[in-house]
Amino acid sequence: MSETMTKTEAKTQEPVTIKKYANRRLYNTGTSTYVTLEDLAKMVKSGEDFVVYDAKTGEEITRSVLTQIIFEQENKEGQNLLPIAFLRQLIRFYGDSMQMLVPRYLEVSIESLTREQEKFRHQMAQAFGVGAFPSLEDQVRRNMEMFERAFTMFAPFARRETQGGGEAGAEASPAPTKGGDIDDLKRQLDEMQRKVDKLTGGS
Repeated sequence: MSETMTKTEAKTQEPVTIKKYANRRLYNTGTSTYVTLEDLAKMVKSGEDFVVYDAKTGEEITRSVLTQIIFEQENKEGQNLLPIAFLRQLIRFYGDSMQMLVPRYLEVSIESLTREQEKFRHQMAQAFGVGAFPSLEDQVRRNMEMFERAFTMFAPFARRETQGGGEAGAEASPAPTKGGDIDDLKRQLDEMQRKVDKLTGGS
């Protein structure tokens, strides 16, 4: 209970400001001490939010620092979370037409897993580590299948312009604008979120 309250309180507080200097040292302005990436990893795990700025330029570099934390964690033996196949596919998405969908897709995936983690932990505790993992794998597989089905909604979206390129299609309606496409895409993403929440019991 106390741990949950601590995390909740941390989320309601303003993010701690971390400054990164040219010598790569990180300075926690909240505690007035220098910290390491490992210290920041512990802050993330405890639910303490922070924002990192370049001390010289003032540019926010939180994303790159979090990426460095993941890199360090991945290099620790027995702590790998990112499969090689996932990393390869993620790299392929950079510059791809689907790139704009990937962040939201990953957010929905991790939110679903976070909602289910306590259930998984309970199942593993009940089974004492035996028989619980197939249930976890089944749930992950179902989630991935669900997300893949949702992703197929966007495949026709990319083909509509080419299919509507004939005379009849052109006469029936003008080609959609780029802004209209993006608005349509956002609406579909919101709809996908609602469907995912219903399927995973989030609503």
